Amino acid sequence: MASDVDSAPLVGRAGTVATLRSALLDDVAPGHTAAVFLTGESGVGKTRLLSEVGEQVRQAGALVLTGTCLDIGDASPLHPVRQALRRLDADLAEARTTSAVRGLLQVFDEETPGPDGAGALLERVAQGLHLVAGGRPLVLVLDDLQWVDRSTRQLLLYLLAGLGDLQLSVLAAIRAESLRGAHPLRRVLAELRRLRSVQVVDLLPLDRAGTDELAAAIVGAPLPPEAADQLWQRSGGNPFVVEELARDRRDGRDGLSDTLREVFLGRVDALPQPAHAVVQAVAAGVEPVEHWLLAQVVRLPEDELLDAVREAVAHRLLVGADDGYRLRHRLVAEILAGELLPAERAALHRRYAEALTAAPAELHQARLAHHWRQAGEPARALPAAMAAAREAERLHGYAEAHRHWSTALTLAATPAVVPPDGGRPAPVDVDRAELLSHAAEAAHHSGEHARALTLLAELSADPAGPPTCALHIRRARYLAAAGRSAPAEEEYRRVLSATDCSPHERCTAAARRAELLLHLGRYAEAGEQAREALDLAAGVPGCTSEVVLASSALGFSEAFLGDPADGLTVMRRALETAESSGRPEDVACAYLHLAELLTGPLNILEEGVVVARRGAERVAELGLGRTWETRLLAVATNGLFRVGQWAEAEKVVAAALRHRPSGADAVELLLARCRLSVGYGDVEASDRDLEAVATVLAGGGARHVLPMLILRAGLAMWQGRHDLARQAVQRGLTESRSDDVIVLATLAWHGLRAEAEAAASRTVEVDPNAVRRLREVVDRVTRKSARAGAPVRYVADGFLALCDAELSRLDDGRGDPELWGRSATEWDRRHHPYPAAYSRLRQAEALLSRRSRMATAGKLLRQAHATAQALGAVPLSAEIRTLAGRARVTLDDAPTPAPRPRAAPAVPAVDELAVLTAREREVLAAVAEGLTNKEIGQRLFISERTIGVHVSHIFDKLQVRTRVQASAIFLRNRPE
Repeated sequence: MASDVDSAPLVGRAGTVATLRSALLDDVAPGHTAAVFLTGESGVGKTRLLSEVGEQVRQAGALVLTGTCLDIGDASPLHPVRQALRRLDADLAEARTTSAVRGLLQVFDEETPGPDGAGALLERVAQGLHLVAGGRPLVLVLDDLQWVDRSTRQLLLYLLAGLGDLQLSVLAAIRAESLRGAHPLRRVLAELRRLRSVQVVDLLPLDRAGTDELAAAIVGAPLPPEAADQLWQRSGGNPFVVEELARDRRDGRDGLSDTLREVFLGRVDALPQPAHAVVQAVAAGVEPVEHWLLAQVVRLPEDELLDAVREAVAHRLLVGADDGYRLRHRLVAEILAGELLPAERAALHRRYAEALTAAPAELHQARLAHHWRQAGEPARALPAAMAAAREAERLHGYAEAHRHWSTALTLAATPAVVPPDGGRPAPVDVDRAELLSHAAEAAHHSGEHARALTLLAELSADPAGPPTCALHIRRARYLAAAGRSAPAEEEYRRVLSATDCSPHERCTAAARRAELLLHLGRYAEAGEQAREALDLAAGVPGCTSEVVLASSALGFSEAFLGDPADGLTVMRRALETAESSGRPEDVACAYLHLAELLTGPLNILEEGVVVARRGAERVAELGLGRTWETRLLAVATNGLFRVGQWAEAEKVVAAALRHRPSGADAVELLLARCRLSVGYGDVEASDRDLEAVATVLAGGGARHVLPMLILRAGLAMWQGRHDLARQAVQRGLTESRSDDVIVLATLAWHGLRAEAEAAASRTVEVDPNAVRRLREVVDRVTRKSARAGAPVRYVADGFLALCDAELSRLDDGRGDPELWGRSATEWDRRHHPYPAAYSRLRQAEALLSRRSRMATAGKLLRQAHATAQALGAVPLSAEIRTLAGRARVTLDDAPTPAPRPRAAPAVPAVDELAVLTAREREVLAAVAEGLTNKEIGQRLFISERTIGVHVSHIFDKLQVRTRVQASAIFLRNRPE
């Protein structure tokens, strides 16, 4: 029921309303997003502003969705969004929009659980909102965001990442006093504040003039000076308290104390008894309290209930809306909670629970568990908590599921009570081991690794728990996810050495340990463990996943350490096995390791990028877009970076980040993006990504530590912070146990470069101990790479050439031009333009310092400058120009590369195929006919692999991801 009482005027907020409207609608370009988070103390007027601004943007043509977060910790996933859609569905008359809304609601009802499904659900919701908007600007208005569930937080982050041509704005209100301690919303807001399109507006109380104006409007005349002073002192400018105190004065209610509690209690006590009962009931409920639910709790005849509600609304204690009733301010609930006897409070919650039990619905389970628990009946709360947990898992709300399972564990351990009617609750047959198992897995999936391990420890002590070997494997998984690789490896060893573990369990442990060792860069051990896993799998049926995992680890190990051809054969066979099995994660794992090998140690970059993109498309079809697709696109990004296609790499990583990945998947992409940012010289973006990676790695992730430290060192050197670069490198040398000679050589180069830069700049003293240690690392890498496979040795030799040249700078302070020339040649042969350009810069510097071959030095600087300009490498270009200026070398006239702009929505050219070569048009025409790569190769007399490369280039140029999309562009642009 909506309030039928005139509301107080909106005072002192005209400027804020105009600012919010502009930020949410007027200043938002088509296809872009914006958000304003409105914070402030209780009663400061946030909800009123949301209503006012929402109405204004609605009148301006925007589609407004309005929802409210539940005020209990166990809220149903995505509740405010679902509530907003149901509310919109009830109000709409337009058939097309109504169909889109109901279609989106059906998405929630049909969604099935799974670790990767959360990302897919977000993508489907985004697509559904696009249909609901129908080309109009969409404004999502959310109240009480401090109670938002994790799934809704993830959706907000996903939406604010950008949804193509959907113009989306978010306006949300947050109680500032709720954001204390480790509240999850604090970290989200801190990250979002960095986006230009996001504003956090702190709504302050009214000033003295505003307070006087509001009080005068309510009373009907300006207050006497003494009364105005008293009201200002009592209210502090809080509009809600100002209104309450002003109404007391207007209505002649004297004798109120100076405390807000007494104000509220006085207002409630002044109500007739039925209205008093209504307010007490709403205060005990979970807002909004629907009319039908309130009727069953207060048990008044309908007419009396309506009269009582009108009284409460007229006294400004309740607010009525179509979805139910709310207290005008939740402070009322906090005050009234202490006024009820425990038995009275339990009776109210029991009536709520009984009413909800009689009307089961998916959104009621969380509330039902809350009310039964508050009623002191854990036996009845337990089934509801379990049902709420399963519902949360179905919608991929693992954080909510974890809380519900934890609540269920607490309830299961709480002694039952005898209800007042003397009847005992029906006994609930609950297996505590099952609850522990569910809670641990939910904690693991939601990133609560420490909690998952604690619950698993409890499960281990339970006599009804899983067998010991299964527990070891599960504990190892949790430890590995937490970054505790040493104890994880030990758990796998226990399974492998135990005599009572089944052959299948030993096979699983061997395969997973092989993968763990591979991630840690211990390739020789990974290969040995993978062979053992394959031997075990040969005698055990149903080990296809283990075979794929072990084969990928074995192939990678062999390719890195000895025979690349044999290793690649093993990995391609693993991919074939995975495709035959049809298990999505097996297919994804095989693609990932193959792409990592090609773009990394083997330096077969073009094919590696093609495999990564093809794999990404394949796993997206299998429903693993948020996890495995993003990791494969990160591999493609790194490959494109190495060959100098930075602009293309940026597009790929941006597309992958739209999936809003988490955990290790997010780290992969953040590192890939940071690599680009360091090259571009975008210090702020680099710092932000490295801080985000460090935050994630604080909970684990050994495989990513060295890449993060290398990037940290590279960024610090461009900033002139050679001491920080040294610290990052030395930490990496201390923590690494990797066999990856390429990563170690890269780390050594950064360390030697940092020392050489420090010596040249004279900002930091060279550390002799650090240099000695780096020389030892270079010698060790040289010995190890001599025993590695030829492609691995080939890449490592390029970094060793850089190390030798940097050592020459340290030895004589100038550098050996011959060594720098050899380094440039090495990297030219490997088709890595960035280190080649850097080497030419240093070669020119060495020549100029010797005042010899000045013409050669000028030529080298111009070549390096041209490469840096083409890449957009701002710091490298700047250093080249500085050296050229000092030497009076004229560089080719070219615009200075600017920091990369954010791409605007692409506008299709008249001929979208103009970007393709003649051969690429031929290939695309065959693709549009539905031919496979093999069939196209036979028609055009070229290899199937070359066709794959052409198709990848076509996808890149047309900015599509599938053959269907590419074919559609060809068909609409082909000559008539």
